[in-house]
Amino acid sequence: MDAGRIVETALKLIDEVGIQALTLRMLADALNSGTATLYRHFDGKDELLALVADRILGEVSVPPEELDGLSWRESVTVAAEALYATLCRHPNALSLLAAQVPVGPNALRGRERLITLFLHHGFPVGLAARAFTAIGHYVIGFAIQQHGPGTPRPEDQWQLRDYFKSLDPADFPATIATADELTSVPLDEEFRFGLDLLLDGLERTGFDSSQEP
Repeated sequence: MDAGRIVETALKLIDEVGIQALTLRMLADALNSGTATLYRHFDGKDELLALVADRILGEVSVPPEELDGLSWRESVTVAAEALYATLCRHPNALSLLAAQVPVGPNALRGRERLITLFLHHGFPVGLAARAFTAIGHYVIGFAIQQHGPGTPRPEDQWQLRDYFKSLDPADFPATIATADELTSVPLDEEFRFGLDLLLDGLERTGFDSSQEP
């Protein structure tokens, strides 16, 4: 049994039952194996979960030809939306991406590609590093907050809207005035709005865009 099959099965189980419910015994049973076999590949659950996180990042696909002719901003948007779409497919596993800095092979390749993109478009080294980190934190954080276990359902948002509107207008006039907007914007639209704010900020840093291909 190879490690890839074990990691793939672990991800499927996490998608079904969540991280906390996953045990090595459950994983071994799903593989028709024993836990001793798993320990020949991994030191324990933590190492396995790190590999599961990297497996998720391996699903992010942005073919190079898809970026041909795009500006740096358009290219980053495509990459960020690809990562976001991948994370949304695995809501039960999202916390794995926040538990530690991903350094597996897929994470390393993704980091290298995006930082290279920034450098290629004239970003200085320091700004390229910070831009990569800020966008990664935004995408992962948004996905965890909006799609992770226990996130609000649509009916919860309606209740929250009604609660906001019931507040004392003398103390919370702004919250009441924006209650509908605070609770009704589609998540994809909210995600893109926040991403655009980040990219707007990067455009204003004054990096040398004369190197645009």
